[in-house]
Amino acid sequence: MRKSHPVRRAVLATAATVSGIVLLLSLKPASDPGSAAAAGGSVPPAAAGSPQGGARPVGDGTVTGDAARTQYGAVQVRLTVSGGRITKAEAVRAPAGGQSDRITSNAVPRLNRAVVTAQGEDIDAVSGATYTSAGYKQSLQSALDKARAAGDSGAPGSSGPAGSSGSSGSSGESGGSGGSGSGEAGGERAARTVTGDAAQTRYGPVQVRITVNGGRITRAEAVQAPRGGQSDRITSDAVPKLNRAAVAGGNADIDAVSGATYTSAGYKQSLQSALDRAGG
Repeated sequence: MRKSHPVRRAVLATAATVSGIVLLLSLKPASDPGSAAAAGGSVPPAAAGSPQGGARPVGDGTVTGDAARTQYGAVQVRLTVSGGRITKAEAVRAPAGGQSDRITSNAVPRLNRAVVTAQGEDIDAVSGATYTSAGYKQSLQSALDKARAAGDSGAPGSSGPAGSSGSSGSSGESGGSGGSGSGEAGGERAARTVTGDAAQTRYGPVQVRITVNGGRITRAEAVQAPRGGQSDRITSDAVPKLNRAAVAGGNADIDAVSGATYTSAGYKQSLQSALDRAGG
C-alpha cells in the first residue's frame, strides 16, 4: 500500500475546510423584505401605498350618480365608499325588457367588479354592451364627482348619501360659496365640476364636463358624444385627444381633430359653455 504524501494530505485538509465554510455560509437565511414581513417585521412604507396614489380624497358614504340616458334605457350607479375606498358599486337602474335583460345581467356585474378593482372610472366597456357600458360610466363619473366633492370639503360620510342636489353636491356647481367652500385650508377655492350645455351636431349631441381647480382645468371629458356605426370609431379616437387639449390649453381655443370635424366643433361649443359657467 502506497503511503500518502504529507503535502497532499495538507492540500486535501485545506480543501475540506474551505468547502465546509462555504456550506455554512450558504445556509445563512436571506434578509429580503418578504422574509422580514413573514417573520413579523414591518413592510417598507412604499409597499403599503394607497391604490389611489395622489388622487383626490373620496368622501365616505353612499353616493348615487345622476341617471344616464341610453338608447335602451337609463343607467344609474350607486357607490359605497369606506375609508376613502370604493367598497361596492351597483347599478340601481339599467336597461330592462327583451334582449336588454340578458345584456344587463351579463354586463352590469362585470362593470361593478371593474369599478371596485380600479377604484375609479378607468374601466373598459363590456363587449356587446356598448350603450349600457357608456351610460354606466357616465353615471359612475357623476357619483365619483359627488363623492370627491364631499372628500374635498372634509364632510362626514352622512352628507354623501342619497346623491341628491343638497349642499355637498350642488356646491361644486355653484362655486362652493357656502360653508363647505369656506372650509378649504388657506382659503383656496374648492375644485368644481361643471357640465356645459349639450351641443347638437350632425351625428349626435356632444356634451363636455370639466373639473376646475385653482382657476385651471384639471380634467375634461365628454359625457355625451356621437355613437353608432362609424361614429363609435371617430368618437373613441377624437374625444381623448380633445380632452387632453382642453386640459393643456386651459380654454376652448383648441384645434379640431382631423377626421372629426363635427365632433370637434360640438366639443368646443360645449366646452366653452362649461367654462362660462365656471367663470372662465
